[in-house]
Amino acid sequence: MKKKVGFYTLGCKLNFSETSTIARKFVNEGFERVDFSEKADIYVINTCSVTENADKRFKGVVKQAQKVNPDAFITAVGCYAQLKPEQLAAVDGVDLVLGATEKFKITDYLNDLSKNDHGHVHSCEIEEADFYVGSYAIGDRTRAFLKVQDGCDYKCTYCTIPLARGISRSDALKNVLKNATEIAAQNIKEIVLTGVNIGDYGKGEFGNKKHEHTFFDLVKALDCVEGIHRLRISSIEPNLLNNETIDFVAQSNSFVPHFHIPLQSGSDAVLKLMRRRYLTNLYVDRVRRIKEVMPHACIGVDVIVGFPGETDAHFIETYNFLNTLDISYLHVFTYSERDNTLAANMPNVVPKAIRSKRSKMLRGLSVKKRRAFYEGQLGTNRTVLFESENKEGYIHGFTENYIKVKTAWNPDLVNTLHTVKLKSIDEDGLVRFDWIKQPILA
Repeated sequence: MKKKVGFYTLGCKLNFSETSTIARKFVNEGFERVDFSEKADIYVINTCSVTENADKRFKGVVKQAQKVNPDAFITAVGCYAQLKPEQLAAVDGVDLVLGATEKFKITDYLNDLSKNDHGHVHSCEIEEADFYVGSYAIGDRTRAFLKVQDGCDYKCTYCTIPLARGISRSDALKNVLKNATEIAAQNIKEIVLTGVNIGDYGKGEFGNKKHEHTFFDLVKALDCVEGIHRLRISSIEPNLLNNETIDFVAQSNSFVPHFHIPLQSGSDAVLKLMRRRYLTNLYVDRVRRIKEVMPHACIGVDVIVGFPGETDAHFIETYNFLNTLDISYLHVFTYSERDNTLAANMPNVVPKAIRSKRSKMLRGLSVKKRRAFYEGQLGTNRTVLFESENKEGYIHGFTENYIKVKTAWNPDLVNTLHTVKLKSIDEDGLVRFDWIKQPILA
């Protein structure tokens, strides 16, 4: 009988791409992959450490696996496993913890699946995480996450990612194109580029620090891969997003008019405390340039509230900055202290109740911004890629500029592209549309 293995991923698109690569390794070595909710001999949990909630969720996921099979062998990998291996190993039910360099060699550690009283740890010094492993994830029938870069050389005062993933390093351009071609061959319509700091692509491409290629080189090369209908840039630092790339996306065959650009604060004083590599004037320039060449582009923003030293005045400055900016939605993160970061020991800590209040205000602003962006697109013709899930009798999809639409469920629409005219916004904040041409489907 084949041993069965189930996977659970916490965190970002990058984690999902790596989980898929690890899963394919298991399958290639004779294991049977099953859903995490099914009984398995081995459960692998890919962890995250970016937010406090992700840490806490780990114990819940372990309990979930134990309920299905109390005798299963449970392994933790990923960022949290690298940062706090002993803490994870002490969680009841965890048998094995693998750090940043070991996770892709996981099957080498599974000769004995006997349960342990205390989890065994194989964790490296993060300086040893200096090699690159390419990955991609096919999460559903419509899109794939393609990893192009890993690690980060930035020293933001709040962030543990360099401690969890190591230095910035990139996949070889040839290998990225090979993976993209493999994805396209599986009738996946959209590829989302992922990494820790993808704008830094090219650094460490062949094990050295200099750039063999740039992010712009990557974008140009991917645009020529046959069979890819859409390419989406997941998130890119504003200081690494240049006019050359923006202008290319505007006339690209495959890249869609959607950018997600971390801001973190609309106050220059707070950005300096965070040790970000730009100030607000550069961010304004990036947004302005995008809207000049792609007025219909969707722009998403990451922002952190409650950072140490963020006064009421700083927060209002951030709120007003975002309110006047021509952006489409916000991802709001409430600051949480992370061990071994400079920010964790900074003075002028913001009380949690105030952090929560500020977060709520910005989430409300995000709803307002998304609604305004959607309203500005009504009456225009857009191309929709339909998703694979039946949600209460409706099928959803996204336009190229990331507007979420809905129509009555029809399984024949799954993973198909159609040009529609955006008509109205419903009570759920989703857009209804008229068919430009009623689709003829098998």
